[in-house]
Amino acid sequence: MLAPENRDALASQRVRDKMAERIGQQGVRDARVLQAMATVPRHLFLDPALASRAYEDAAMPIGHGQTISRPYIVARCAELLLEAIPQPRSATVLEIGTGCGYAAAVLAQLFGTVVSIERLRPMHELARANLRPLRLPNLRLVFGDGSLGVPGQPPFDGIVAAAAGANVPAPWLAQLRNEGRLVAPVGTGEQRLVVVNKDAAGRVSQRTVEAVRFVPLKPGTG
Repeated sequence: MLAPENRDALASQRVRDKMAERIGQQGVRDARVLQAMATVPRHLFLDPALASRAYEDAAMPIGHGQTISRPYIVARCAELLLEAIPQPRSATVLEIGTGCGYAAAVLAQLFGTVVSIERLRPMHELARANLRPLRLPNLRLVFGDGSLGVPGQPPFDGIVAAAAGANVPAPWLAQLRNEGRLVAPVGTGEQRLVVVNKDAAGRVSQRTVEAVRFVPLKPGTG
């Protein structure tokens, strides 16, 4: 757990606890996820002008046309991954779209190794700066085209995306290990959160979870 260092941090801890309680009331039941949400200081990932609103259940701008996801959505995606990964502390998870780094920090509380890729250089650098004080040794940030995943890595036990395309890119499916799970928003107009499971034989099945709204998935780097 991240120890508070001053009175403001103690106040933020109380606010984080209330946020986690609210997320539980919204339907996220996994105690590990709620603990992770109560641990990571979301206000550190926002512009100081927005810090006072950090624990609202709202997406907020983080620059360069990107947003930080609602706390509920971050928690829901993490919970959906955990459902399919029986030994999360020995699992490796890929996040597509680091953004400001908040969701990556949450995932790092839950999984053994987290790799997070970001296509925009300024966002990649922002995430590095935001995450540095948290000293998360199991989190690795990569600059690159997230639509291609992270080629050359061993298959991932889980993949979660923070940007929506028309469909799930083939490279993500190729980099998901058998018996792994992928959670991603899909859609170019109306979006839906989908869960993709790959069975022991490599066969893929997909189901829709709920309506969501994410930034669009774009190829290349910038």
